[in-house]
This record gives sequence, C-alpha cells and structure tokens, in this order.
Amino acid sequence: MTAGANPLLVPSSLPYGVPPYDQIRPEHYLPAFEAAFAEHRAEVSALTRVRSAPTFENTLVALERSGSALRRVAHAFFTVSSADATDEIQTIEETLAPQLSAHLDAITLDTHLYQRISALWDQREGLGLEGEDAYLLERRYRTMTHAGAALDDEAKATLTALNARLSVLTTQFEKNLLADTNDLAVRFADATELAGLTDAEITAAKAAAEERGVSGYLLSLMNFTGHPALAVLTDPNTRRRIMAASRSRGHRGNEWDNAAIVLEIVRLRARRAELLGYASHAAYVTADETAGSPEAVTAMLRRLAPAAARNARAEQARLQQMLDATESPRPLEASDWAYYTEKVRAAEYDVDTAALRPWFEATRVLHDGVFYAATRAYGVTFHRRTDLPTYHPDVEVYEVRDDDGTAVGVYALDLYTRDTKRGGAWMNPIVEQSDLEETLPVVMNNLNVPKPTSGPTLLTFDEVSTLFHEFGHALHGLFARTRYPMFSGTNVFRDFVEFPSQVNEMWMLWPEVLDNYARHVDTGEPIDPEVVTRLNAAETFNQGFQTSEYLAAAWLDFAWHSLTSAEAERVEDIDAFEAAALADIGLASDAVPTRYSTAYFSHVFAGGYSAGYYSYIWSEVMDADTVQWFTENGGLSRAGGDRFRRRLLGVGGAQDPREAYRDFRGRDPEIGPLLARRGLAD
Repeated sequence: MTAGANPLLVPSSLPYGVPPYDQIRPEHYLPAFEAAFAEHRAEVSALTRVRSAPTFENTLVALERSGSALRRVAHAFFTVSSADATDEIQTIEETLAPQLSAHLDAITLDTHLYQRISALWDQREGLGLEGEDAYLLERRYRTMTHAGAALDDEAKATLTALNARLSVLTTQFEKNLLADTNDLAVRFADATELAGLTDAEITAAKAAAEERGVSGYLLSLMNFTGHPALAVLTDPNTRRRIMAASRSRGHRGNEWDNAAIVLEIVRLRARRAELLGYASHAAYVTADETAGSPEAVTAMLRRLAPAAARNARAEQARLQQMLDATESPRPLEASDWAYYTEKVRAAEYDVDTAALRPWFEATRVLHDGVFYAATRAYGVTFHRRTDLPTYHPDVEVYEVRDDDGTAVGVYALDLYTRDTKRGGAWMNPIVEQSDLEETLPVVMNNLNVPKPTSGPTLLTFDEVSTLFHEFGHALHGLFARTRYPMFSGTNVFRDFVEFPSQVNEMWMLWPEVLDNYARHVDTGEPIDPEVVTRLNAAETFNQGFQTSEYLAAAWLDFAWHSLTSAEAERVEDIDAFEAAALADIGLASDAVPTRYSTAYFSHVFAGGYSAGYYSYIWSEVMDADTVQWFTENGGLSRAGGDRFRRRLLGVGGAQDPREAYRDFRGRDPEIGPLLARRGLAD
C-alpha cells in the first residue's frame, strides 16, 4: 500500500497533527504499523552503527527522534480500539498485540543500544548534563536495565516470548470482558421493574433493547461492581439482578470466561519477574515507582484497611436500621447498599444526590464548570472546532489557548457509552507534545454516560466528579512542556499519574465554580446554598464503604502480583484465592464487595495498573495535601493555578515527581489530610 493510499503513512497535515479519521479505514492500520516498525528499526540500527563513541546527541537524542511514525500510528489506533472497538478493530488488535510487543522488546533489549547508553551512564559525571538532559540519561538507563537489557541472549529470548504471550492474553481478557458485559446487560420485561428511574432513563432503556433487537428494557453494566441505577431503583429484585449480573462478568464458564487467562497472566508475570531478578511482579513494578518497594505499599494498605472496615460496619448497621424500619425487613444485601445509603443521606443530611441531576446538564457542566475552573486557575480558554475529523460523531473537539492567544493544544471529549467502547473513564493522548518534534498535545477524555434518546443529558453526581477527574488528566497532558517524547504529558510514574486528576476534582464543589455551572436545566435556578452546605457536611458519609471497596481491589491486585513463580503455579481457583486475600486484610464482606473482582479487573489484567491499583490512594495522599494548600493559599486563583501548572503539571515526566512535589509544596506530602477526608483518623 502506497503512502498516498494510506493516510497513516504520512504525517497529518491537519492542525495540531490531528489524525485524518475521515480518511482512515480499518484496513489502513496493520500496513501502517508494519511500515512504522520497519522505519523505527532502521532508525535505531543507524544510531547503533555509528562508529564514533557514543555522545548524548548521537545516542540519546537520536533515540528520542526515532519512532515518531510508530507513535503517530499507535496513538491513532489505540484511541479507536478502546472507544469504538468494532469486530474488525478487535481482530486487528489481536493480530497487532504480539507484533507490537516483539517490536518494543527488540528496541528496549537491543544489546548495542544498551551498550551505548551504559557507556554514557558510566561517564555521566563528566558529561556536564543538566535538567531534562541529565534526567533523560538516568531514566533511559534505568528503564532499559529494569526491562532486562542487561540479560544474556538466551534470557532475552525467553523474556521476549513471555512478553508476547502476555500481550495476547491481556488483549483477550479485555475482549472477553467487553463481550460478556454486553451479553449480561439486564433485560426487563416491564417498565414497572425500573421504578425509580426517570422517564428519560426508562425511554433510553427501551431504546437500548430495541437496538439489540429484543423486547422490553435493557440496562447496560458498568466496568465496576456496582451500578448508578442501584441508588434509585425501588424494586429489590431489580437491584439483585443487576448486582448478580455485574459480579458474574468474565467468570460464567462460557466462551468469555477469564479465569484461565488470569491464572496464566499471573504465572507469566511472576516468571518474568523471577527472570529479571525480582521475587514477584509487585517487587518488579514498585522498584521503578515512587513507592520503591512492595513493603511500602502493603504497609499503607494495612494501615488504612482496619479503619475503613470499621467505618463500613458502622455504616452497614445504620443502613440495616433503615431497612428494618420498612414493611419488609430483611438482612441488607450488597445490591441494597446504594439505595439505602441515599435514604440515610436524605434522612441525616437532607441530601438526595439523585435529585440533583437536573442541575447537572452535561454541556453546562463541561463549559461552565470544568472549562470555567481551568480558565480561572490557569487562564486557558476553549474554542469548539467542528472542522477537525473524529472517529465517531459523538466526539467533541476544542482548541485550547492561553489568555495571550498562545496555542496550548487540543482537547476532545467522547462522553457517551456504546457497545463498542470499553467500560470506565480514561484519558489518552492522540498527539504527544515534544519540543524536539515541534508538536503540541492533542488529548482525549472518554466517559460512559448513557445517551438519552431525546432532550438534554443529565449527569449523576458521580459522573460530574468523573468528568472533573478525567479532565485533570487532560490538563496534565495539555500543560506538560518537555523537550523529549519520553517525558511528554502523563508519561510519569504510575503511582503519581492519578495525582493531578484527583486534585482537579476539588473544583467540582468549589463555591464559585458550582454556582457557575449547577443551574436547573429548566428554570436556570442555582442549587440551594443549604444543599451545598449539607453536601459538604456529608463529605465523609459512606467513606467507609467507598474506601473499603477500593482498598479491597487494591489489595486483591497486590495479592495476585505478590506471588512468587512457585506460588503462582500452585493457585488453581481464582475464587478461593480472592476470598483468602480479602480475608487476610479484613475486607471480606458480603455487603461491601470489592470494587473489581478478579475476572473483570481490567485495570490490572488488561490495562497498565498491574501491581499498581494502589496508586489511586497513594496519589491521594498528595492530592489531599494539595487541596489543603489551595485552601490555605487563595483557593481558585491564577497565582495558585500558575504555581501548580509551572511546578507540577508543566514538568510532565521530566523530573522525579517527588522532587516536583517538594518544589510545589515546600515539603513532602503529609497523610493527615487524607485520613481526615476519608474519615479514617483515630
């Protein structure tokens, strides 16, 4: 296929290098990857054949320049494969996964390349490197060593085979989960079973059923264990059916069962860690994160779990009291928790978050809330671009500029759920910023909000929080200004990457932000200030549940990945292992299930969070400490925003995040604000 026939084989001529999605067809992807692989191999081969001694320019800078075509093609493809994974796209991804793994291993484990970088590392004191240049040498040497570049040829061959097989398995895990989640969408014969949903939501459920070619009403499942509708559905049997379907995903003994895949992934990861000189996959992962060791992670999780479980038990007792006072008292079930939580919240705090949806119209939340807070804090403005092509009609595109008119980048939002989109919410780059390549960032946010058949899109309280959260990732990608692609945007340590997004959540209920966007969709009236006061008063309410379900998932991830190779071989039953792991940390509770069970834990068995799901709470220590700093230093202001942008968001991955945090805060983070936020203080 010629370059003229394949739009991916040449750099995009569109503003900001946006991919020409109106011209790209599925059949373009694999040939484009093949060409990009070949070009990247040739570039690396050329720099390793240089006869002169290695220098920073002819080795490290040359390496950073290499692979630009591959980055371009990969970002264009994986944006689509995660958000619009048709059968054709999934087939391409299955074919591509082992090829991409083998290619990246060939570069990372290249003996001649590693020798040149090692030579520079050995003479680093005399090179006179500073700042980002010095950090580039350090990170390239450490990441290649960590990945196995110092192994002998036989060990490298084994490692490459392990990585290739893992790439196939993780891709299959995600494919199975998407198929099983779609298959388990819960069908109801009569609208009365959906009592508690709004008329618009019931209409959307009917439309979803019609789209699948079935009668009645259909509710799709979320990626996590619960479901937003559980908070309002009045029929206990309806709630039970949704919870049962959600918890059975990926483990029903059918063609999409992930149990065997999980066991093989865990065993291969443990074998790979052993090959690389580590006791476990968790030890391997944390060695190159801010945590530094699995012991540091387990110490934090064990410190937090008892208080979280204690608070969850107290909350459960209160919910049971509410249930006992009904006409049909019975033991509280997991499917009841969200429903009776809202009952107790309404009774004790006079707050009904479900009733707030008319104040959270999606477009207004985005423009007058999310964008408004960013403008106030950082001076950036957002301008809709309808001329830039997208992979799906639902995607909205905005050009981002500083208040002096300087271009910052492009932000895109894909808000709505569909059967071809994986669950959850995320940010990904489409084009990465790099001064070396003279590129500005194009970043993407994806959510999974049900699309109404007509009328405005009204978000839940949690969906508003999620939008602010994911936009924090987008700001990180937009604001980072680095020379080298390796450090672009959110290319930071995994247990730091959630920090900027968690910080951005604070603006959701910040008084001047909330007042600007939270207006009733019909009347334009703001939320009653008393309601906001009660929302703030209820901040620690249900934190026992939320912290427990999260910590259970984090511990489950770490338990699987703390196994030695020999231990992993002995595990045969994923259910028994999960039960034992949760009992070990005191978080085994029928009423408070783990946020992600093993068979549908895509963060760790299909995504990049293996032995890293702890990073949310790890980052939240810095987040809560940062919120305290903003509160004490003028709140939503350009002075505070500019400091945060310049010293943290703006450095991307070009500085050790611990040093960047100290530069911003003036000290290391303290855990006290997190304990207070989650109601975990003694």
